[in-house]
Amino acid sequence: MADNPGIEADAALVRAVRDGDRRACEELYRRYSPWLRARLRQRCADGVLLDDVVQDVFIAVWTGAARGEEIRDVPGWLWRIGQRRLVDLQRKQRAQQRLQRVLQLVRFRCEQSAEDVALAGVPSADLAAALDRLSPEHRQVIDASVVRGMTMEQISVRLGIPIGTVKTRVMRARRLLRDELS
Repeated sequence: MADNPGIEADAALVRAVRDGDRRACEELYRRYSPWLRARLRQRCADGVLLDDVVQDVFIAVWTGAARGEEIRDVPGWLWRIGQRRLVDLQRKQRAQQRLQRVLQLVRFRCEQSAEDVALAGVPSADLAAALDRLSPEHRQVIDASVVRGMTMEQISVRLGIPIGTVKTRVMRARRLLRDELS
């Protein structure tokens, strides 16, 4: 194995990275990040997660994963780090998803939205009249945010306007409705 120049070159790169050579780390990344991503893709189809895993692997390499040991099989070493990082990130992602589901269930069971509370005592004819008096722009954002439950980002994309404009319109529309209905 010592006669294989590729293995020796890779081992030399790892030693250089261990000594703080940034260019060596960049070269190692150029050589192995596409390969590592392709291998990990067989275990995970989430491209964003894979990008995070590959980045984590090379951060670990840079910050000292090879300290104190001689690395001879660089691809195998990177693969082992990559597998562990992938499993860790998948576990973290699943835990976050479970937490979000639980929080959604608790929120929907326990809380009414501020709009629901405010509108509970308003006759629908009064509400309809107040909505009709809003400008089309204000009515549009109120419909999207309150009725359809869209986020500010979604409204921005849907209407093709900056998010700041969406927030301002929603704030003004709510203020106008509050003044009309109080």
